[in-house]
Order: sequence, then C-alpha cells, then structure tokens
Amino acid sequence: MTMNDSVNILNSAYLAVEYIDSFLPDNPLQQPFKNAWNYMLDNYTKFQIATWGSLIVHEVSYFLLCVPGFVFQFIPYMQKYKIQQDKPETWEKQWKCFKTLLFNHFFIQLPLICGTYYFTEYFNIPYEWEEMPRWYVLVAQCFGCAVIEDAWHYFLHRLLHHKKIYKYIHKVHHEFVAPFGMQAEYAHPLETLILGTGFFIGIVVFCNHVILLWAWVICRLMETIDVHSGYDVPLNPLHLVPFYAGARFHDFHHMNFIGNYASTFTWWDRIFGTDSQFIAYKEKEKKQQLITKKKTN
Repeated sequence: MTMNDSVNILNSAYLAVEYIDSFLPDNPLQQPFKNAWNYMLDNYTKFQIATWGSLIVHEVSYFLLCVPGFVFQFIPYMQKYKIQQDKPETWEKQWKCFKTLLFNHFFIQLPLICGTYYFTEYFNIPYEWEEMPRWYVLVAQCFGCAVIEDAWHYFLHRLLHHKKIYKYIHKVHHEFVAPFGMQAEYAHPLETLILGTGFFIGIVVFCNHVILLWAWVICRLMETIDVHSGYDVPLNPLHLVPFYAGARFHDFHHMNFIGNYASTFTWWDRIFGTDSQFIAYKEKEKKQQLITKKKTN
C-alpha cells in the first residue's frame, strides 16, 4: 500500500466520521464547557494553566478513578469479582502506597509537569477554544498515544525485569502481589521516569492543542488504574477497546512476575510469546471450573 493510498483511507474515514457526527444531537455540556474554558483563558496565564491545571487534572483524576476499587473492598457482593480473593487489601499497604504516591507525584512528576508550558510554547501548541480539535480527532489521538506508550512500556518493562536490574528498580512496584487501583503509580522514582517517558512520546507526535495533554492523562490513568484494580468487573466499557488487556491480564503479571509485560494491549505479548504462561493458566482455570461444575451436578 502506497503512502497516497493510506492518506486517502484516513481522509475517507475522517469524512465518514464527520458525516455521522453531523447527525448526532448537540452535546448539552458543550456550551458550559466552552464558557468554563474561556473563563480559564481570561483569568489565568498559560503558565498557570499548563502547570497547575495539569497537576490538578492529574491529581483529581487519579484519586477519583481510585475510589471505586477502594470502595469495592467494603462491599461483600463485589468480592466475587476480586481476582486474587485470598489476598485482601490491608490498611497498612494502602497507607504505605499513598505516602509513596504523594512523594512521586510532587517530587518526581510535578517538576516534569513544570516543563509543560515551555513545551507548548516551543511547539506553538494553541490553548484557544477555536483551535480545539473535534471529539473524534481527540479520541483518535488518544488511541495513537496509547499504541505508542504500549510499545514503549512493553520493551522497557520487560527490560526492567532482567535479573541484573530487577531488584534495584522494578521490585518496588512488585511489592504488592495482589495489586489495587491506587498502586498503579507506586514505583521507584527511576521507574517513574523510565516508563513515564512513553507517555510523552505520543504527546510530541500528536499534540495540536493543550486539551490533548489532559485528555491523554485521563485516558492513561483510567487504563492503568483499571488494570491494577484487582477486580474484573463485568460490563466494563474499557473491554470494548480492541485488544484491551484488562485487569486479569495485568493481575497475572503481578501474581506470576513473568510475562504479560504490555500496559494496555495484548499484541506485543502475543507476538513474542510472553503471554504463554497466562494462556496456560487460563486453560487450567477452565478445566478446574468444568471439574467443579461436574461434581456439583
């Protein structure tokens, strides 16, 4: 397929989505969002928006997305969806995780966030409402960022499991054999920098408005908190994403330590065969369930 053919296909897809969008009803939240966005632009500098706005988006999104998993531990009905039911969460582990998170967020991530303004200025990234991309463009950009981050995460995460360096860096993240949502960013500071780099590559490639920075932050946090939640809840809308790994996939990585290295999708582990132990484990589970069902009947 030539480059022109690829461009034509993308243009056709864009026009098709734009045509479908023209039939959708107006979003009732669009005008309030526009008013709030313009109020922000009128009352705060670009530096304040890029720095403190990004920090607020990250902190609020992170801890709000952690709330469901945190609440599940107190609801007996939800325990049937817990993947490792023999390893309940403890206050001691959650408190330890919370303290490490605060350190990483404010002493590792905040200095990086302070560079956001200079990034947007260097690449002339717009802030204006009129320059904001349509929702379907934003969705496509976030998906592109996820594909790039997933590739980076797979290879660097697999490298961090090498026996010569594992105990110095990545072992911190594996202190919890049964993960819980808040543990998603519980890691050694070096790991935060190494694996976190993958987050910024997609921004460099796709960013054409500051809104993508915040949209991608929310999407990435939604995914990583979900896969670390420790619960495989039915009707999870993220399961509609093609090749999405999900909580069971990553939970097995914490339980087994080997394989399932990707962050979001399953294709890299499938290509390199690093999901073989997970597949064997699932087959064993199915056989055990069949045996149990026969005994019950």
